[in-house]
Amino acid sequence: MTADGDQHPDSFVRVFSSSKPVEIEIAIALLSDAGIESFKINKSDSSYIFGDIELYVHADQLLNAQTILVQNDLL
Repeated sequence: MTADGDQHPDSFVRVFSSSKPVEIEIAIALLSDAGIESFKINKSDSSYIFGDIELYVHADQLLNAQTILVQNDLL
């Protein structure tokens, strides 16, 4: 975010998180089909099997991405 509270257009924002890798992969595929680039950061601990995988999109694509995920019952 910039000093005035607006997000920089080149910044990334978290759009979704899940502890289930299959949900993340489905979300990535849905967003990709819509032309929305995304990437994931795995914050889960494989030793203890807890934590989430987070999915990020460009800030200017956030609303489109949220709409797609809601329409597909992921959000």
